[in-house]
Amino acid sequence: MLRYLGVRLLMIPVTAWILVTVVFFLMRVIGDPISAAMGGRMTQEQIAIRKADAGLDRPILTQYREYLSGLLHGDFGVAQDHRRISEVITSYGAATLELVFWALLVAFAVGVPLGRYAATHRDSVADAGIRLFGILAYAAPVFFVGLLLKLLFGVKLGWLPVSGRASVNVELKLQHVSPKTNVLAIDAILYGDTGYLIDVLKHAVLPAVALGLLTAGVFLRLVRINLIQTLRSDYVDAARARGLTARQVTGRHAARNAMIPIVTVMGMYIAMMLGGAVLTETTFEWKGLGFQLAEYLKARDFIAVQGIVAFIAVVVAVMSFLVDALVALIDPRVRF
Repeated sequence: MLRYLGVRLLMIPVTAWILVTVVFFLMRVIGDPISAAMGGRMTQEQIAIRKADAGLDRPILTQYREYLSGLLHGDFGVAQDHRRISEVITSYGAATLELVFWALLVAFAVGVPLGRYAATHRDSVADAGIRLFGILAYAAPVFFVGLLLKLLFGVKLGWLPVSGRASVNVELKLQHVSPKTNVLAIDAILYGDTGYLIDVLKHAVLPAVALGLLTAGVFLRLVRINLIQTLRSDYVDAARARGLTARQVTGRHAARNAMIPIVTVMGMYIAMMLGGAVLTETTFEWKGLGFQLAEYLKARDFIAVQGIVAFIAVVVAVMSFLVDALVALIDPRVRF
């Protein structure tokens, strides 16, 4: 087990380095970020000064070495608005992680039970309907689903708020919580006001559902396929022969093995959720890292984009390791 985890742990810096390197050179292929951001608003002399200050007039390999050195010290660069990217990540990263957490809960709450029901009622009308739902949930663009949810539950029915992480007065109150985590649900609990917590959770429902349904469609199909295969296994037949009920066979024996592929691909789909968070946060004005990334893209601030994407690459590499460790705990075959 330790050797397995040690090898996976060594892969974290390698994976992060590959992703960061690809992002760095892709940003350079796109063009000069200073000229892209400031072209037409500054003279060529002013642009040249800004490029020299940012070190963009140096050879690209020199820039690359300095960039890697900065990353090792936690320096992701400086945006055009003079904010350090590390400060932007600290300020907005918690909001994105909070959204991804709620979306994962939605994905599990919707995908796993539906996949399990479809597998135990194979080839029925319900199975066909669930499979169709899974295809639509995966195929529908997250921003389109978000707009439909806003129109139905926010505008038409008026049940839920359609933008922001909380009401304005609640956000202002939670800014004074100590210690402040920037995760509003936790901050509301620390503040000790149930009304504030309910307000935060109501604001999280629509964005979490919009983003979570995307992954729920994948989880649904994986659970269904693997549970059907598991229910055909010899050890499941042996469990039935011992007189166990269908619910006991599914719950105690088949469901656990069917969950292994879900956990295996979880790291990949967390990365997909981080990408989908850009559209979700923009749609719902959820002030997280994805929303800020979209703002920097509009401003053509490629240095800020590069820094945020590099941070996301590191998060994805770490999440992949954690998923591998969890798979090893669930499936003994991985450890031996």
